[in-house]
Amino acid sequence: MHESTDLAALPRARQGWFARHRERIGDIGTALLLLAVVFPFLWLVQMSFRPNEDIFGYSIVFAPTFEHYRALWTGNFPGSFVNSVVVSLASTVLALLFGVPAAYTLARARFRRGRQIALWILATRMAPPIAFTIPFFLAYRYVGLLDTQIGLIIVYLTFNLALVIWMMQGFFEGVPTALEEAAWIDGCGVWEAFLRVSLPLSAPGLAATAVLCFILSWNDFFYALILTRTNASTAPVAIVNFIQYTGWEWGRIAAAATLVMLPVVVFSLLVRNYLVRGLTAGGTKE
Repeated sequence: MHESTDLAALPRARQGWFARHRERIGDIGTALLLLAVVFPFLWLVQMSFRPNEDIFGYSIVFAPTFEHYRALWTGNFPGSFVNSVVVSLASTVLALLFGVPAAYTLARARFRRGRQIALWILATRMAPPIAFTIPFFLAYRYVGLLDTQIGLIIVYLTFNLALVIWMMQGFFEGVPTALEEAAWIDGCGVWEAFLRVSLPLSAPGLAATAVLCFILSWNDFFYALILTRTNASTAPVAIVNFIQYTGWEWGRIAAAATLVMLPVVVFSLLVRNYLVRGLTAGGTKE
């Protein structure tokens, strides 16, 4: 009788132990997950400061050097970095300028096949990049846009535009139409109500969309590799120049990768609140 009572109480004891330590277990799991995510970036950064003779060393104690960073700015990397900034910002701004009004129109206008149009727009983003590479290359060679910033901006714009329309349509549909109707009663026109009511209320979604467009343009390697040579080469492509037949320049690769990663990380941290609010708002919209 005594043994059966103890066995029956055992599950409750275990449940009580997990209940008491649930918060600590969650903190440990979060810390381990954060370490797993951050560790590759920290390892990359420390490689960029290691001397060439100790580039693959495992000791955390070493004499740091800025030799790899100084070597970057003596070649073509600065120009490629500037190209990445210009192309990414320009394509993001243009995608927002064209895509946000289009998304608002799809959200508010009553098209017979509005949902089908939105799905067709999104489908243009689902195709693999290789499917469009040859058409873009042949067209650019014909019109003289190969190895130009404008050519890359047009490419990134075509893909970011679909992302902007799809995401912002959901945010605009979440804005109550009664607010816009109240603005109309006060004398606002359709687009004035859009600028004064709908757009400010969709600011978190706008920020999240802008961040995603910038990251997609900034990190692109495939199109920049195919459609550029030297004048419009971007930073991700410039890193490939450090991979040579005589060997891989690991120090410069690590330093260049750190500089390429830094703007995206800083930009994401600055707008992280808007990014989280925008993504969760779009995911919980009724």
